[in-house]
Amino acid sequence: MIIRPETQQDIKAIEQVTMSAFNGKPYSDNTEPLIIHRLREAGDLSISLVAEDEGKVVGHVAFSIVTINGNDPGWYGLGPVSVLPELQKTGIGSGMIREGLRIIKEKGAKGCVLEGSPLYYQRFGFKSYPDLYYEGAPAPEFFMALPFYDDVPKGRVEFNEAFYNAPLK
Repeated sequence: MIIRPETQQDIKAIEQVTMSAFNGKPYSDNTEPLIIHRLREAGDLSISLVAEDEGKVVGHVAFSIVTINGNDPGWYGLGPVSVLPELQKTGIGSGMIREGLRIIKEKGAKGCVLEGSPLYYQRFGFKSYPDLYYEGAPAPEFFMALPFYDDVPKGRVEFNEAFYNAPLK
């Protein structure tokens, strides 16, 4: 398996992998493929990596800029992360996340935030910070940050507007 940046030829496969990965998940409203599409169309898909196995796209991870208190302090949002259901829990998602975090840090990011399972994302060093919050999280512990330096900003995080548009019917 290799992890690489997406190409134009990967777009349909990314959509299929993402739909498949989130289908039937109780925490999903099935808008994840649309979020990726909106980020890409707006030019706001900062990092888009695929996991490829024997020429087939089997996973995808997206990173986009977030704002904190309405400003861009050099932080990214992680997600969606998608792996084909039959290959979940095999390390593909972890590999893509680690590579994406390495890339954004190399690009000068100050940190990364996400909304997700603490049981999964704490292995990468993500944790909740009481003074850094996302109002859309179902509970504070599901919104986590990974600062790359000692300075953790305080305030309200907003993901790219692609995350907030009405769901596709």
